[in-house]
Amino acid sequence: MKLVVRVKLLPTPVQAAALEATLHTCNEAATWAAEVAFEENARRPLELRKHAYAEIRFRWGLGAQAAQHAIKKTCDAYTTLRANLRNGRYGRPGSRRHTRASGKPVVFRPEAAQPYDDRMLSWQHQAHTVSIWSTAGRLKGVAFTGQDGQLEVLAAHRRGESDLVCQGGKWFLIATCDIDEAALNAHPVGFLGVDLGIVNIATTSDGERHCGRRINRKREQDRNLWSKLQKKNTKSAKRRAKKYAGKEARRNKDINHKISKRIVAEAERTGRGIALEILTGIRERARLRKPQRATLHSLPFAQLGAFIAYKAKRAGVPVVYVDPAYTSQECSKCHHTARGNRPAQGVFACRVCGFVEHADHNASHNIAHRGWYVWVCGARSTAPELTLIA
Repeated sequence: MKLVVRVKLLPTPVQAAALEATLHTCNEAATWAAEVAFEENARRPLELRKHAYAEIRFRWGLGAQAAQHAIKKTCDAYTTLRANLRNGRYGRPGSRRHTRASGKPVVFRPEAAQPYDDRMLSWQHQAHTVSIWSTAGRLKGVAFTGQDGQLEVLAAHRRGESDLVCQGGKWFLIATCDIDEAALNAHPVGFLGVDLGIVNIATTSDGERHCGRRINRKREQDRNLWSKLQKKNTKSAKRRAKKYAGKEARRNKDINHKISKRIVAEAERTGRGIALEILTGIRERARLRKPQRATLHSLPFAQLGAFIAYKAKRAGVPVVYVDPAYTSQECSKCHHTARGNRPAQGVFACRVCGFVEHADHNASHNIAHRGWYVWVCGARSTAPELTLIA
């Protein structure tokens, strides 16, 4: 099982300047390689290496490994772009957005992440330092820090490459770790259904609701503040906007970690699996008024589902995904399905058997039932192969 651990670097001013120059040089070389790949239609590492490797080493003075990584990063970027175009991320073929995305070379930001392998980066876990390659030479004794649990996982299970990232003037190393999976519970006694929503972020079939009203109000306040700062457009407003950049994403991530931890712990304690909804394409299916669209699009449902999945995988809890169609309109007792069963947003009242329940709680029961049927039919637990835990 692959997880990702992020540790914070604490470089001196001289080391930070060298790392910044390294990122700028590597990304400038990768942008040039992307232009060559676009012109020569060489989108695979071996093909692009013939056109760009020698020039990158000569013009930008990069080492052999850094030049190889710049070429590989370029090819990975085109692979991602091709997948996004195929999946409709940039609209339909022939549309303006689709044409603009596919009709020009990929461009890398000056501070985009740069991959490092074990030849370019070595870890001294006891001293909490790293030795890292840069265009100014090898930087030794660069300090790093992180939570104790994360550092233990890093020291015991790190495998493969690490990415150097600069975010908001702070430096991070993102390392991939390969952790042994816990033995899967192949005979769960049932399934814990989880219904995801806007008013209640997550509602379980045990009746636990993680309310999102206060969080949504805070999101609305942040959006209003951001809008005012953009309209003001002064130096002080820009400084304040930069200070708040990414605050909502960090808050959402913290909340999703806490919710997923509680859900997985409850399923593990009771010997059950977890049933989640398939939410692919929710933004295209949802029909909301314009003021509600920003709220829906800012909710990281996929992130919460990924956190639940990888935490469940570590605990040996099976996870299945079910079709969410009509779970909010189906009665969990008699299974009568009708739009009239939802007289209000938070109320479910069956018109056949008279069963009354909170709408999200009723939907979570239906998800749990469907999860059991999916498991009986031979489904297997699935979880992402790579998930950020720090």
